Amino acid sequence: MQAIEGNLNASGKRFAIVAARFNGRVVEPLIDGAIDCLERHGAAHEETSIVRVPGAWELPLALEELAVSGTFDALVALGVVIRGETSHFDYVCSGCSHGVARVSSKYRIPIGFGVLTCETSAQAEARAGGKAGNKGWDAAQAAIEMADLALQLRANAGG
Repeated sequence: MQAIEGNLNASGKRFAIVAARFNGRVVEPLIDGAIDCLERHGAAHEETSIVRVPGAWELPLALEELAVSGTFDALVALGVVIRGETSHFDYVCSGCSHGVARVSSKYRIPIGFGVLTCETSAQAEARAGGKAGNKGWDAAQAAIEMADLALQLRANAGG
């Protein structure tokens, strides 16, 4: 039996981080975590791009533009949506997550999903470098592993 799994090796690969500006106080530590993860696993600083969008709703469009370019091995989506008093939260979270999944599937590109969908600011802060770790790091780590796995699977399938 052949076992295939991705390695945490970002060397020689190109990554783009797409980050929302909304809730920037929490998004910035997610970006820092993602960059730290990519560089610690061998990604060259000059081979990583950061794209800023207004909010989580706009992430899928920017991800799609990057995917279409064929320039990147994997992408990382970062944002923070905190529940308010209306159903707006549900629409933004659903649209963002479905949009990111659609881009990944349509363009066969790994996308690390680091969009926090939290009930409170305290929950978001805990996941952006607090007690619950840094989900920006986690999303970048998933992107690295899946980029490597995709290359292996394509090589084993003959393209």
